[in-house]
Amino acid sequence: MLLIFDWDGTLMDSADKIVRCMRAAAIERQLEPLEAEAIHNIIGLELGVAIGQLYPELGLAGVELMRAAYSRQFVEADQKPCSFFAGVGDGLERLHAAGHTLCVATGKSRKGLNRVFSHLPEAALFAGSRCADETASKPHPLMLQELCGQFSVSPHEALMVGDTEYDLEMASKLGMPSIGVSYGAHEPERLLRWSPLRVVDQFAELVAYLEA
Repeated sequence: MLLIFDWDGTLMDSADKIVRCMRAAAIERQLEPLEAEAIHNIIGLELGVAIGQLYPELGLAGVELMRAAYSRQFVEADQKPCSFFAGVGDGLERLHAAGHTLCVATGKSRKGLNRVFSHLPEAALFAGSRCADETASKPHPLMLQELCGQFSVSPHEALMVGDTEYDLEMASKLGMPSIGVSYGAHEPERLLRWSPLRVVDQFAELVAYLEA
């Protein structure tokens, strides 16, 4: 099966770092640093789209300045890489060994995902990826369409796994089954709006479900 994973909040425990860096970037740009809940809400979106939602008063130039400030903050903070959530490393190995094709569909930039992959041995497990700066931002389903096309798989033969309603919404728009994870950015109630097959509380539950 083609298994497509979101990155931040699904595989990588990075939400706190994203919040800290967005708040630091706001202070650098003399904007009001927002509460964690507001920043959690935009995790998964393309960065420019996310900043526009957080600070709708900014014009295009302001969004670009904020984007640059956030990127500087995140690259600096990411000198110490985030960790996988519990069970993710072993679970990915097991799913790959079982013959599943693993892919990533992320709101990160290509540069950002490549930076993470460069120091992550598990990067070799992923056969494909799509980033928000090279296709449409979630919840548009284009990145899922492109991955299905790359591997000649119809959407109903694939599975999207994510922690935000943007992940599950784009799968729903394409008729692709999905599974939500409850330990990421969005509450389970928001995930359930998009009728996932289930919402799991641990990555090991996802692996067990796919191995059953």
